[in-house]
Formats: sequence, structure tokens, C-alpha cells
Amino acid sequence: MSGLDGAIDWVDDRVTERPLLVVVAFLLVSAVAAGGLGGIETQAGGDQFQEDVPAQQALEDIDEEFGASVGETPRTAQLLVEGDNVLSRPALERILESQHRLETRAGLRVESTRSHANVVASELDPTAKTPAEQRRAVASATPSQLAAAIERADESGRLAGQLSTDYRPVAQRAGTALVVVSYDLPESAGTAEVTPLQQRSVTVLDGVPGNEMGETAYLFGQGILEQEITALLTDTSIVVFPAALAFILVFLLIAYRDPIDMGLGLVALVMTMLWTFGFMGYADIPFSDSLVTVFPLLLAVGIDFGIHTINRYREERLEGSDIDTAMRTTTDQLLVAFFLVMVTTVVSLLANLTSTLSSTRNFGLVAAMGMVFTFVIFGGFLPAGKVLVDRWRERLPIPSFDTTPLGEGGSLLGRIQLVGVDLARIAPVIVVIVVLVGGGVAGGYGTGVDTEFSQEAFFPTEDRIELYESFPAPFSPTDYTFIEILDIFADDFDQGQFNSVTLYVDQSVRDDDALELLDRTTHNPPDSFARAPDGTARASSVVTVIEEYATADEEFGRLVATSDRLGTGVPDRDVDAVYDALLDSPRSDQARNYLAADRGSAIVEFTIEGADVDGGTAVADAQAIADRSPLDAVVTGQLAVNEAVIDALLESAIRSLFAAILLTAVFLVVTYRLLEGRLAYGMINLLPVLVTVGVLVGTMRLMDIPLTPINAPILSVSIGLGVDYTVHFTHRFVDEYQRGTPLAEALRVTVRGTGGALTGSMLTTVTGLGVLYLALIPLIQDFGILLALGVLYAYLSAIFFVPSLIVVWDRYAPPGLGI
Repeated sequence: MSGLDGAIDWVDDRVTERPLLVVVAFLLVSAVAAGGLGGIETQAGGDQFQEDVPAQQALEDIDEEFGASVGETPRTAQLLVEGDNVLSRPALERILESQHRLETRAGLRVESTRSHANVVASELDPTAKTPAEQRRAVASATPSQLAAAIERADESGRLAGQLSTDYRPVAQRAGTALVVVSYDLPESAGTAEVTPLQQRSVTVLDGVPGNEMGETAYLFGQGILEQEITALLTDTSIVVFPAALAFILVFLLIAYRDPIDMGLGLVALVMTMLWTFGFMGYADIPFSDSLVTVFPLLLAVGIDFGIHTINRYREERLEGSDIDTAMRTTTDQLLVAFFLVMVTTVVSLLANLTSTLSSTRNFGLVAAMGMVFTFVIFGGFLPAGKVLVDRWRERLPIPSFDTTPLGEGGSLLGRIQLVGVDLARIAPVIVVIVVLVGGGVAGGYGTGVDTEFSQEAFFPTEDRIELYESFPAPFSPTDYTFIEILDIFADDFDQGQFNSVTLYVDQSVRDDDALELLDRTTHNPPDSFARAPDGTARASSVVTVIEEYATADEEFGRLVATSDRLGTGVPDRDVDAVYDALLDSPRSDQARNYLAADRGSAIVEFTIEGADVDGGTAVADAQAIADRSPLDAVVTGQLAVNEAVIDALLESAIRSLFAAILLTAVFLVVTYRLLEGRLAYGMINLLPVLVTVGVLVGTMRLMDIPLTPINAPILSVSIGLGVDYTVHFTHRFVDEYQRGTPLAEALRVTVRGTGGALTGSMLTTVTGLGVLYLALIPLIQDFGILLALGVLYAYLSAIFFVPSLIVVWDRYAPPGLGI
């Protein structure tokens, strides 16, 4: 390992002989890194985890090809209007006036609007084409004329989907109506283009008498949704970051007990974040929910490295070494430990590159680069800065502060830390058996942890929003409306995300047998699908639109009958003629929801039996229908997308975990064999890490924390955290033991020295990360808890388990594998 020794000597020379040059060089690199900050974009919500899923691609194809409904594309929005009765004359006039202002106001680029009020007005006056003309028709109608028009509109089926589920046709009453707003934008337009238009639309709508935006009317679209979800990150940061900083500062001050040393550590932490953010900007990696968790991880490792460096340096100074000698001894030992921690953590993080989800791969890459930056900064900048500051202290009248190592001497902390050594002296075998069995049982129990993914998982609870609203400015949150709007969709329009699955038929449906094949997908439905009275699946498709219109219109019914050779009620010849007649009818809008404009694709929407049906079962049943159909069909819909993400999450988590364990084990064993000539030290490092992972997974299930897109990397990350603590302990022990110190005394020296730094690092990190529990986003709350527990378990394992493991290994290891 002369190459590594030579590299450490090179660092020693630069740090002790040219510390000012080193510090300036790091500051210059930081200035370059700052240039990348401007290139960072923000990506929030569940879409970031769906982009690599085939079902999501099919859903996007549907958005582009169909005239669909509820604004699934960025180019549309929905206006929800509430009132005592949205079919009353004042409500109809109010809705038509809203549509008129949207369509005529310059700068809004509204291409069209569509509502039940248009349908009713067209029944009153078929010549009225614009919302303004239709408003006049409604205003001039007599009560009996208006009631008759509503009745005719209802019988035609054109009110379907535009009124809430409390609609009563006989009473002609409904509490909520839906207006679809389409913007004149190219198909390539995204939320960045439509969001300003939707914001201006809200202002225009707020000026309509009767509209109180956020109270009796809501405009909802992907632009507004993503804007508010992105605001969740901002509002979380405003509260969480200051709280985390306050806790970290308090515990760093306790750990360092010297504001100058603490300042150096903080500068190094800020530099690490700056380099990592800059890398993201230059690499064009967007800042997303999944990457929020990178920075607490880097804080955890950076705090640990900083405290270890200062603590080890103080030990040497306490023994009488001068500045240069003390720092050389410190870097000679710690750079090896830092290198082992860095490489093993990077390996565990890069295991996430095996994921099929780009968000998880981005997390692995950014976190791995951040770890490299942490190693470089705390291995180079901090030692050089400490040497420079202490030299200035010798020449300048700078006050002296407490410079004793943390946990030194007979302090309470020092006595508590020695409990692990005492257990290793009294009953090491029992400790090892209890810990290994306990870790195995916890890991086995944890295999039953749930896996969850949904857009709602990113939404705060009402209790948490109320808590934030009680904070004074600037900590009070954005006025969120999307949660209430989504509840209205789910409750009043039966448009919850999980009540249906969609079969996307990606082929031409113009052949004579096309409609027959679509209809056959509804035959013999599985138990998870709701059934119609005739025993077929309750579904919506262009076939059901044809059947309904054939019943309502005699002329169209005759066309369908002449096109039905098999007598099934489904046309099986001259299909294009049937389509032409349907698309020229009042049912054209409804038909375009299920038939593409070029007739090159179609969709069938199956209703799920009930909320108790398992989503995975429903999606699997839909896939079975797709597999047995001769049609080229893909199962999609939000339920299918979420199930696909869950499957990918579970697969990625397991693959990343095993890859991280395997690569970490190989690296540790090989490295310790090369460094110290012993394979045993690699295994001694690995076993506590496996225990930490097992206990952490068991805790997830015990606390009912599911595996989600945000915390999926926690399994591989926990390996890096565990290695961080055990490597520091083991490497210090090896250093003392190979000097000829007896085993028991080497353990005591290790705990008194490195143990204090580990304790300070643990307390600072656990409290700093635990503050994530205050986050608005539930997934980040859970990740903060898990990361804090992972650090705590790693610390406890290093302090209380590793001493007994070393003693047992020394006693019972076979020849050639001892320490």
C-alpha cells in the first residue's frame, strides 16, 4: 500500500507546509461550483417517479390522442363551481359568464370551454354558439322552458360527467359542476407555459359575480398543482432548515467547545453542499423530493468527519505534540478511515444505479458525488484550515477555549461509553449472540414491510397544515387548494385515482371486427371488476357510447342495426360509417374520450368493484385481459402506474441492498487484507452493518412506515452510515492494537478517544436529521425518522457491539483469520 502511504504523505506536506495555499485553492473551487447553482431546476410530486414506467407512457399517449376529460394534460384545466344548485338560472348564468370572460380576455389564450351550461343553453337555442349568446338564452327563458331544456339535456346523456354525483334528474339539482378549459398551446407545451395562464385565469374568474375563488369556485390544472407541490418543498425548507441548523449548531458547540473550530467545521459543511449543488447544476440534474434526503446524509457524514478530525488532533496536542506533528498523526490515521468510509458509502449509493427509476439513479449519483466531495473537503480543507488557525493563535492574541477531546477522562460520557468494553470483558459471547439473533429476527420481521406509492403520499395532512399556519411569517405556508380540490373530485365526481383501470388499445380500430374485440374485453370479468346487470364488466368505451346513442336516437340505431351482422348489438361492418355518424352527433365529445381522432387507438375504462379491492390484484386482472385479447393493449391508468412504481421500488430496493452488501463486503475484506494483512477486520466491520440494516428494516414495519420513493434508498444508505461508525472504531482499534497495546486496553483507548467523537457526531446528526419530522411532506418526515434511527443504530452497534465482537473473534477465530 505504498501508493496510499505516498498519497497521505503528499496531503500531509501540503496541509502542514502550505495551509494557506490549500485553503485558497478550495475557496476558488467553491467559487467555480457556485456557478452551477443557476442551472438547478426543481421537480416535485409523484411524476418524477413515474417517467420510466411503461404504463405512464401509455397514459401520456392517451392524453395526447384523446379528447379526454378532466384535464389530464398540461394544456387543460378544470373549473369547479359549487352552489346550492348549479342547474339554477343564476348558476347557469354565472358559469356562462365565467366561460365568456375566459374565452374573450386577451392574454389568457383560452381556446375553448365546455360545461353543462353550454348543453342546456344549446337545447334552449341551437343557434347560440358563444357563451355570451348562450347566457342571453338562459336569461330570457321561462322557468318551464328552462326545466324542459334541462330534461332534454339529461335524456341525451350529455350532462354525464359534468355534474357531481349528487345530481338528481327529477329534482334538477346538483351541488357542483365541472367546466373544462382548454388553452391554445402546442402539444409540446408543459406546465411552465400553462402555469402563468392559469394564474391569470384565476384573477379573471375572481371578478365574476358569485365566484369566490377558493370558496365557491376553484381552478385546477397541472400547472397550479405542480406549483403548489413545489411550494411544499419551499415551505418545508423555511421551517426545517432553520430548526435543523439551530439543533446542529447547539450540538456542534457542545462537541467542539470552541467557536473557531466550530466555524471551520461549518465552513467545510457549507462547502460540501455548495459543491454538491453545483455538480447538480452542471450535470443538469433537477432538485426533487428524492434529492432532499441527500443533504441530511452529507450533513451526517460531514459532521462525523469534522468532529473526528478535531477530536483526534486535540488528543495529540494534549500529549504534547506540536501543530504539524499532531496534524500529521491525525491525517495519517483518519485519511485511511475517511477513505474506507467514503468508498464503502459511495459503493452502497452507486448500487442505486441498478434501479429502473431515474429518480433513484439520480439520488445514487448525486449522493455518491457528495460523499466524494465530503472526503476531499474534510480530508484537505479542514486540516489545512485548522493548522492555519492554530498558527495564527500562537502569534495573535486570540482567546483560548476548551480544547480537550470529547469524552476524555472520567466524565459521565466517558464512563457511559466504556459500558461496551465492560460487556466485552464480562460476557462477550452473550452480547454477540443476542445482537446477531436480534438483528436476524428484526430483519426477518422487516421483510413484511409495506410498499406504497401515490401522489397523495406527497401531500401534507390537514393537521400538519394547521400547525404550519399557526407559525408567524415568514414560516406560515402557502395557501394550498389542491388537497380540497382533489377531495372534491374524489367525493363529488367519483374521479378518485384508484376506482378504475384503463386498457389502452394501441392499434387501428377501423377493421370490421375492431368493436367486437373491444366489447369482448368486458366479457367474463374477474371478481375485482364491477359488473353490469348483464354480467359483463362495468366499463366505458366507444362501444358503450354507441350502444347508448343507438338507444336514444332511432336513426343512429338503424345504422347500428344494419352494421351488426352477428346480432350482438355491436357493429361488425362499415365501422367507419358508424364512427362518422357518431362523431357528427351530440355524443361526439363523449366518443372522443374513448376513440382517437385518427381512429388509430382506443381505450376501455374498467370500474373496480370497490375500495377494498387490492390495487395489485385489479391491475393483474386487467393485464390478464390484455394478454388474452388479440388486441395490442397496454394496462394503464393512475392505479396501474402506481402499482408499476411500487414493483419497481421493491425490486430496486432489494437489488440495491444486495449489491451494496456484496460490494461493501468485497471492498472491506480486500482493503483490510491489503492495508493490515488481515481479512478479519473487514468481516468485523461488516457484521455490525448487517445488524443495523436488519434492525432498521424491522423498525420500519414496527412503526408502520412503508417503503416509498423517498425512503427506498435508506437500505443501501444505512450500509454507508453503519460503515462510517464501525470503520472509525475498528481502524482506531487496529492502530492501537498493532502498536503492541493489549487488546482490552486498546479497546479502552479507542472508546475514550474515537468513542467521544462518535458520540458527538451521533448526537448532532440524530437531532439535526430528526428535525425532518417537522416537514410538511409526509415522505420526508418518514425519511428523517429512518435516517436518524439508522445513525443511532450504527452508533450503538459500534460502541456496544463491536468490542464484544472483537473479543469473541480473537478467542474463537480459526488460525489464519484472527486479529
